[in-house]
Amino acid sequence: METIDQTKLARGRLAVLSSHLIHSSESSSSSCLLETSCVSSQNLVPPPGNLKGVLTIIDERTGKKYQIQVSEEGFVKATDFKKITAGNYDKGLKLYDPGYLNTAPVKSSICYIDGDEGILRYRGYPIEELAESSSFLEVAYLLMYGNMPSLSQLADWEFAVSQHSAVPQGILDIIQTMPHDAHPMGVLVSAMSALSVFHPDANPALRGQELYMSKQVRDKQIARILGKAPTIAAAAYLRMAGRPPVLPSSNLSYSENFLYMLDSLGNRAYKPNPRLARVLDVLFILHAEHEMNCSTAAARHLASSGVDVYTALAGAVGALYGPLHGGANEAVLKMLNEIGVVDNIPEFIEGVKNRKRKMSGFGHRVYKNYDPRAKVIKKLAEEVFSIVGRDPLIEVAVALEKAALSDEYFVKRKLYPNVDFYSGLIYRAMGFPTEFFPVLFAIPRMAGYLSHWRESLDDPDTKIMRPQQVYKGEWLRHYTPLKERLLSTEADRLGQVSVSNATKRRLAGAGI
Repeated sequence: METIDQTKLARGRLAVLSSHLIHSSESSSSSCLLETSCVSSQNLVPPPGNLKGVLTIIDERTGKKYQIQVSEEGFVKATDFKKITAGNYDKGLKLYDPGYLNTAPVKSSICYIDGDEGILRYRGYPIEELAESSSFLEVAYLLMYGNMPSLSQLADWEFAVSQHSAVPQGILDIIQTMPHDAHPMGVLVSAMSALSVFHPDANPALRGQELYMSKQVRDKQIARILGKAPTIAAAAYLRMAGRPPVLPSSNLSYSENFLYMLDSLGNRAYKPNPRLARVLDVLFILHAEHEMNCSTAAARHLASSGVDVYTALAGAVGALYGPLHGGANEAVLKMLNEIGVVDNIPEFIEGVKNRKRKMSGFGHRVYKNYDPRAKVIKKLAEEVFSIVGRDPLIEVAVALEKAALSDEYFVKRKLYPNVDFYSGLIYRAMGFPTEFFPVLFAIPRMAGYLSHWRESLDDPDTKIMRPQQVYKGEWLRHYTPLKERLLSTEADRLGQVSVSNATKRRLAGAGI
């Protein structure tokens, strides 16, 4: 079975490689694939204005009245609620918020999302405009430093990232020694963490807590991580195919260099299809940043302890590894495969409405409107199919979207396609195996992680993150000697843990 899977994987990549070679002579002018098809955001929703005021609270338990200050941005300080107490041993009111549904641990200038209106902006720029006109590294600069770079700044930025694209040989050795079936996200997490060991000059635990106060030190780590991320990802991919890593090229764009490492087979003259490189660049832009999502929150949480940036980002990638976060587009492909053909959609829709089937790729924690990234990706899919061939599942996806958006059940619940609905089809069409999808998510998201890391270092409100809890356990118990304890039938206990086969054989040989 493993040999068959590897053969299918190789054939898929060879098909894409052949397409690269056919189109590699095309001019780069064809890269402007969204200029005629992508509609820039016309949503002129005004800012909320000054929301400053006072919130008056009457505690009916005690009859006391409290006044809580509301900021201009419309938030209240959670610590202000600690003064609301019922007396006795009450330590003050806590805000219980599982999943942080309405808790803002930071103030940020990086990304703005209005889920009700379907708005996503990086530093004020609509995502549609950036996807239409910008490059990934230009957007990464914007996220990092707050403004679009000038021509000379962009050239310096691209050069710095390129100069740091090589990965220490020790990291490549670690990747090569991992099991043959190691998941590429596990490889990426391990490699990111190992970078901390290979760059002790960037570790505050070794160089002092003030290390990252140096702009030069910060910028060097930013260039290092952005440069090395695609190189590590490519090495993880090639490891899956049983091939050695390929050194990056300094003569290609960010996305071109990534495809070059995947498909050049060591041929330094190879140049990827510019249209596919542009598609990948747009996908990288769309995935670069998304406010305080699970993995970004993890990055800021770890960084608040003063840990080195590589460990903080390894933790973020670990969060992205989870199927509820970075692996959602894989679930979409599985769903479309299960539907199979357009004629099966009505039955599937009824199954979803009866809660017997799960609809993947629809709905989002934030968006209660059409995810603006999904609109761009839907157009990208057609561009990719025109190059590598049409995926038959696209017909199922389009028909499913149309059926869902015309059904009152989904409209009433504001379930619209999100970024994952079409991205998996694009990645599959480009020859990537499903287990590599979250890696393609992680590469560009490094820009978002790093911009939040950089912002947190300058934020005077940054403190080591230490959330509160609501304790609901036993109030007080005293120690009972071991011999006097009774077996409780209600208490939880260790379940049956299987013994390894090797241990079983040794125990059998010992006559135990």
